Amino acid sequence: MGVGTGTDAIALALMGLGIGEGDEVITSPLSAAYSALAIMMAGARPVFADIDAERLTIAPELVERAITPKTKAILPVHLYGQPADMPALADIARRRGLILIEDCCQAHLATAAGKPVGTWGAAGAFSFYPTKNLGALGDAGAVITNDAGLAAKLRRLRNGGQSSRYQHPEFGVNSRLDEMQAAILRARLPRLAGWTAARRALAARYRERLTGAPVHVPPEFDAGHVYHLFPIRTPDRDTLQARLRDAGIETLIHYPLAIPAQQAMQTVDPAPCPVAEQAASQVLSLPLHPGLTTAEVDAVARVITG
Repeated sequence: MGVGTGTDAIALALMGLGIGEGDEVITSPLSAAYSALAIMMAGARPVFADIDAERLTIAPELVERAITPKTKAILPVHLYGQPADMPALADIARRRGLILIEDCCQAHLATAAGKPVGTWGAAGAFSFYPTKNLGALGDAGAVITNDAGLAAKLRRLRNGGQSSRYQHPEFGVNSRLDEMQAAILRARLPRLAGWTAARRALAARYRERLTGAPVHVPPEFDAGHVYHLFPIRTPDRDTLQARLRDAGIETLIHYPLAIPAQQAMQTVDPAPCPVAEQAASQVLSLPLHPGLTTAEVDAVARVITG
């Protein structure tokens, strides 16, 4: 169901599942800060388990170590379009009696071990911010679930807690999907599969052309990767970014600061996450979108390989 933003999608899913004050939710330290802010919006405390150094998504073995009696849920982030290790995380959630909610905001049409992301647990949250693989013209989001009771509750929560017009039996927020954004998304949705195939082909071209380059290209761990972004890693990021800029090639850094290092997180006493901190100091996103040509990918690769 549509909601106002991807952040709201996460927060509403947590609220709909009864997660709030006094509860802890384990999540990734490498993501847009909104993943953790959404947990705080629901009244719960984000707890960070460090990432796998190669996959760049939350490490299942560290999730297990972070569980306390207050832990109620796990919120993995499918970062850059790379699915988290969902078989391992789903097993932990099942064994430890925890709720699993997926942050799919960068992973439209992605699959993990052949299963669509967002369907492994109780709910999945999506963002349709304009830069996403499927984007609206402004903020927009959605929550998916196969639980009819949860779906009904989320419809109330996103609409001020209304059960019927002017009747508010429970607390809710104003987070309805705007009709104009919905219309744009409906028109663009049929193109998503083709855009995804183009992203995968361009990513494969990057991998081929960057073989032997003086940078590290994070491996593709799952064929369901949808390449929202194409990050590389280098300890000499500033120099490489400047060289690309001088060649007329724009790059971005996603994300320059691990979430636990954000000032807004200091109130939740975050544990250090050194692997995420190192990755945040090294990642650089190369140009990648369906309109990119193979010749342009080759040009980027030539500057990197020197």
